[in-house]
Amino acid sequence: MNKIITIVCSCIFFLQHLSAQTLTDKDRKTIDALMSKMTIEEKIGQLNQLDFGMDVTGPTISKDVEQKIKDGKVGSLLNAYTPAVVRKLQDIAVKETRLHIPLLFGNDIIHGHQTIFPVPLAMSCTWDMPLIERCAQIAANEASADGLNWTFSPMVDITRDPRWGRVVEGSGEDPYLGSRIAEAMVKGYQGSNLRSDTSILACVKHFALYGAAEAGRDYNTVDMSRLRMYQYYFPPYKAAVDAGAATVMTSFNEVDGIPASGNKWLMDTVLRKQWGFKGFVVTDYAAINEMTPHGLGDLKDNVVRAMNAGVDMDMVGEGYLSYLKESLQPGKVTMQQIENACRRILEAKAMLGLLDDPYRFCNDERAATVNLATNHRQVAREAAARACVLLKNANNILPLQENKTIALIGPLADDKKNLIGSWHDYGDWKNAVSVLEGIRNQQGNNVRVLYAKGCNLVEDDHTIKVLNESGEGLEKDSRSIQTMLDEALNIVDKADIIVAVLGEAKGMTGEAASRGDIDIPENQKDLLKALVKTGKPVVLVLMNGRPLTLSWENDHVSAILETWFGGLEAGNAIADVLFGKYNPSGKLTQCFPLTMGQIPVYYNHKHTGRPFNDTSLEKYKSRYFDIPNAPLYTFGYGLSYTTFNYSNITVGPSQLKGNQKMKASVIITNTGKYAGEETVQLYITDTVASVTRSVKDLKGFKKIFLQPGESKEVTFEITTEDLKFYNEKLEYIWEPGEFIIHIGTNSNELKSAKIVWASP
Repeated sequence: MNKIITIVCSCIFFLQHLSAQTLTDKDRKTIDALMSKMTIEEKIGQLNQLDFGMDVTGPTISKDVEQKIKDGKVGSLLNAYTPAVVRKLQDIAVKETRLHIPLLFGNDIIHGHQTIFPVPLAMSCTWDMPLIERCAQIAANEASADGLNWTFSPMVDITRDPRWGRVVEGSGEDPYLGSRIAEAMVKGYQGSNLRSDTSILACVKHFALYGAAEAGRDYNTVDMSRLRMYQYYFPPYKAAVDAGAATVMTSFNEVDGIPASGNKWLMDTVLRKQWGFKGFVVTDYAAINEMTPHGLGDLKDNVVRAMNAGVDMDMVGEGYLSYLKESLQPGKVTMQQIENACRRILEAKAMLGLLDDPYRFCNDERAATVNLATNHRQVAREAAARACVLLKNANNILPLQENKTIALIGPLADDKKNLIGSWHDYGDWKNAVSVLEGIRNQQGNNVRVLYAKGCNLVEDDHTIKVLNESGEGLEKDSRSIQTMLDEALNIVDKADIIVAVLGEAKGMTGEAASRGDIDIPENQKDLLKALVKTGKPVVLVLMNGRPLTLSWENDHVSAILETWFGGLEAGNAIADVLFGKYNPSGKLTQCFPLTMGQIPVYYNHKHTGRPFNDTSLEKYKSRYFDIPNAPLYTFGYGLSYTTFNYSNITVGPSQLKGNQKMKASVIITNTGKYAGEETVQLYITDTVASVTRSVKDLKGFKKIFLQPGESKEVTFEITTEDLKFYNEKLEYIWEPGEFIIHIGTNSNELKSAKIVWASP
């Protein structure tokens, strides 16, 4: 297992970061007094979370919620918000129960509360930690004014399979970048003091390995070695814990054959003992109940499993409420376990200041002021622009020129409903700005824009039925397919350039939204092919929540701008990028496969005994004989309207020992015509180790801004911490030897230098 020193350092970091969020002596005395008065039923009640039903985030809705609060059987609610609603429910808890213990109010505040920012996968493509933290701060500010004090975010699951619908909710495939984003989001939500009126509890999820579901199918089996867990999948969870995340949510999948919500090794050995987590653990939606269809017995058995594993709160399933007390008598669980769980939940309430003022998160005046505030929307616009990734720009067709007539075509061109993506909860799509509106807002009469829908967002009746079962409200246009196409082609005849806005419906990604085919919907591709056939240059603007297969599009259209689901200000932000008001700087955080057959595809794969270099025709190599091994667009990829030249790497010293530090530098020059930002990426290859290593691993990045012709030296300081990995004993170590330092614009286009790092 981890070395003792690693565990101790982790705990020290945790305690330092939480210095402003620890309990006071008064808190401890209050909790001790409450615990001494509480009956077993009241203690178990604190472990029970119910769904109030103002939003639908799971398969069941709780019943008789208000009566159960009166009976002392509820410690927390989800899907209840607004000061009026929360105040009413809190009144029941603090005025009509015996001990007057306030409730926690949680919600899936995933990418904004009412001001909706780009979806998390899009935000990760900014590689901008201060911006990501700022957006989390704004979300916490708005939510805390609206009665909420707990968010089920950040989701830090590493995923290498874009078929999985919840890729939209995470930060992609890389553990290092995912860890930095996890830290930024926890800091943004919780701030430096949870007693601040604008801070809320963060909840890192889904612990653990949820993003590795087989075949990309939600809720499916996960099976991997512990070495892979520690090396690639655990780091973002640990980073969130080290950053002070107050709560952790279990995942639906199994780990080592045991569902996470009943997995003692995961929840106790790893989370609490190795990482020093001090907060409380909540299940995902009815996850204890779902251990039964996994094949682990009835709910009574699984309540015992969960409690013995160290799970503190049962989300919606009411298994603890039903069976925890009766499990005491035969000794299947202990009173100490129940009291430990209850105490951890009360401690969270104390750190939020709820035991002093249960209504501190119910502020009508502040809610009216901060929700959708102008400065919040401005940050949303900036974030949506920075999240855009320019995938192709043949002949510098972008930015668009003001003296051209633009044919704006596509079912998403004047759409608002889908801009806010999945998990928008209390965001209202009516407040969104469409691409058509954004262009008109920015350009006014300077640009002639002709608009046509061109086709339906989805034509397939089965897909529409499936999505509408989840409340998507998809409808087909009353006009025929040919009529809509003819209208679009008629407009194209009058235009100089085509901007086609295509992609997914928002319900095509998110929870329970896995796809077996990640192409653009077929009817939209038919429209795109007809547009390309006209011979006019085509700019493809994509809206989606996952990497797509874009081989045909890459080969045939002039430019591709990936905008994801950009939130309320998406239309304005996309206009900013299209017309060059903002030079795109986004970089992909997950590979786009060339074809479905490559999945899973990711940059930091392992070497094989028969490596293939994509040019040889040798048969006995690790290769496909019909397609390349490499993805269409790799991790870290993203173009700009300008160009950047990288010098060779300067390293010093190139021969090191022990705890010496090394500096690796490159000079970046803006060789184009536009000012722009570049994300300079550092990767390291460990050429020989005691366990096989990745071909390369991201170990750092820096964002710089350069004027045309300007040069800047970028220097990374590298220590033995950057060389560490988990060996076969799961010890976190570094080993002396040869290393290759890579610096470049993406994980494939890199300058490299060899160094030797010897033992002390």
